[in-house]
Amino acid sequence: MNWQDIAGNSVLIPPQPVALIHFLGGAFVATAPQATYRRLLEGIADQGYAIIATPFITSVDHAGIAEDVLDQFEEAVDRLQRTARLPQFLPIYGIGHSMGCKLHLLIGSLFDVKRAGNILISFNNSPIDKAIPLAEWITPAVPIEFSPNPAQTNRLVQQQYQVPRNLLVKFSNDTLDQTLRLSGLLEQRFPGMIAVQRLAGNHLTPLGQDVRWQTGDTFTPLDAVGQWFRQELYRDVNQLEKVILRWLDPLWIH
Repeated sequence: MNWQDIAGNSVLIPPQPVALIHFLGGAFVATAPQATYRRLLEGIADQGYAIIATPFITSVDHAGIAEDVLDQFEEAVDRLQRTARLPQFLPIYGIGHSMGCKLHLLIGSLFDVKRAGNILISFNNSPIDKAIPLAEWITPAVPIEFSPNPAQTNRLVQQQYQVPRNLLVKFSNDTLDQTLRLSGLLEQRFPGMIAVQRLAGNHLTPLGQDVRWQTGDTFTPLDAVGQWFRQELYRDVNQLEKVILRWLDPLWIH
């Protein structure tokens, strides 16, 4: 499988995909998701999930970004289906990390979309002065804030969010995470439909990159050490991948 550029999206399609993932990354690192989240996304694609990762430029207009990435995603789906590279009627799941969670929540609240579920990793709904260092010095004469702001976002989710099935992932060492607040809002809206998973790691765990360890013609003790080091280095992102795959398919065995 190779990454393709379709309508500005980074796309990875395995043979006979079982479902479609719309991936949205975090602020600033979302400009090249096929690179910054390569380890995680390729691991999910290896299990039969088509990936459409939509890049975006971070700005204060989060509702506008949500509309743009949805349009871009739907354009890619349309092109892929018209050329028979993607089957029709696949279930669609959203996966978001940090700001990408907020965008999926806005998409599910402001637009008429059909999603089989959303996976929201390290949800961050901070005001701009906490989300962006020194933001108060950017335009000191004009107060600025994200649109919608954190309180407005919470109200939208509480009143309008349309996706009942959600997996929320919280890492143990993540000071930016606001998953528990979100889980309370979603549980009120969809009782019994919200799963919360706590994992080892931090806010940057989903960005863990893979290091390929190439063995020689014969397997040596050094190869064994290299593979052990690789497993330890990516233990947290590997665990995240397993949790995602098990939620997508409870019968998945690995």
